[in-house]
Amino acid sequence: MRKLTSGLMGLSALALVSLPAQAQKEADVQEVIQEFQKKDPGMKTFFEDAYGYAVFPNVGKGGLVVGGAHGDGLVYERGKLIGKTSLTAVTFGLQAGGQAFREVIFFKDKTALDDFTRGNFEFQGGLSAVALKEGVSKSLNYNKGVAVVSAAKGGLMAEASVGGQKFKYEPVKENP
Repeated sequence: MRKLTSGLMGLSALALVSLPAQAQKEADVQEVIQEFQKKDPGMKTFFEDAYGYAVFPNVGKGGLVVGGAHGDGLVYERGKLIGKTSLTAVTFGLQAGGQAFREVIFFKDKTALDDFTRGNFEFQGGLSAVALKEGVSKSLNYNKGVAVVSAAKGGLMAEASVGGQKFKYEPVKENP
């Protein structure tokens, strides 16, 4: 009986550790969405009209000549959570410092979202994020079905560099 109780307590503890991690990520994503909409109320339309979007609540970036960035996020289709994603970037050029930022990638249609979820999605130097500020939604345009908005969280980084972002995607398993 004692082993059964210990086993059940262990499973309960594991469940408590696992569930809040996903719930926390979703809470962080909702915080980012609210922040973007508060900073620019027009962003609400982007979240509502986009076929899908990926939200990265925290991306860390740093460099000195060679730089890198990494962040984890969640992917939504028509407002429903469909997967997890990670962003990795490498840059080369004049750069020094470190910073943290939030990023949202909007997918205009099913084709753009499908390209992302196939796992072979990357940005090269030609597609860059628009900095979040009041009124940015009025001039935000899709490029090849994708629009990217970022908001600085903190840090200081000076850079004149080139590079790209690569993404990994993993579907969320549905509950039975």
